Amino acid sequence: MKKFPLLLMILGCLAVVACNSDGDDDDSKDYWSKYRKWREENTEWFKVKRDSLAADGTQYFQTVSPAWNPSAQILIHYHNDRSLTQGNLSPYLTSTAAVRYIGRLCTGEPFDSSYLLTNNGPAIALLSPQNSVQGMAIALMDMRVGDTCTVVMPYELAYGGQMKGSILPYSALEFEVGMVDIPYYEIPE
Repeated sequence: MKKFPLLLMILGCLAVVACNSDGDDDDSKDYWSKYRKWREENTEWFKVKRDSLAADGTQYFQTVSPAWNPSAQILIHYHNDRSLTQGNLSPYLTSTAAVRYIGRLCTGEPFDSSYLLTNNGPAIALLSPQNSVQGMAIALMDMRVGDTCTVVMPYELAYGGQMKGSILPYSALEFEVGMVDIPYYEIPE
């Protein structure tokens, strides 16, 4: 008899959890419909970037896919001569990299920048690949200290269907990134 109130309480909690998760699915469905045009524009913008050519007729961006997720593809264009950074450290998933960056939407509108972070010195942000969106993690682990590049990621490797501050769901993102240092270089076990 003493177990009956406990059973009712557990069933009540399960009902609340079930109702809440249904609401989340409805929000996702609403976003899918509500932001259809934005999603299509971002998907097309990524394709245009992927297919863009340099002045000499070669691909402007290289496609980068990590070994741990070959279907995940971002675009990177290095602005420096990478032979000069060959042999420099490249972060692991658990490292912390010191970078300068500015992030933009497909419209060119900036949404985030390390240049706004002047509390700790000269506009440098500390980023860990494991705490970044998947597209940024891929980019950081491809870079070496001293590299500067433009990174373009599809919405699936950015925030996906989530609203994140001023970033709408299904936003493909572009970053200008410069890797300054790796102050916390973690060697994988």
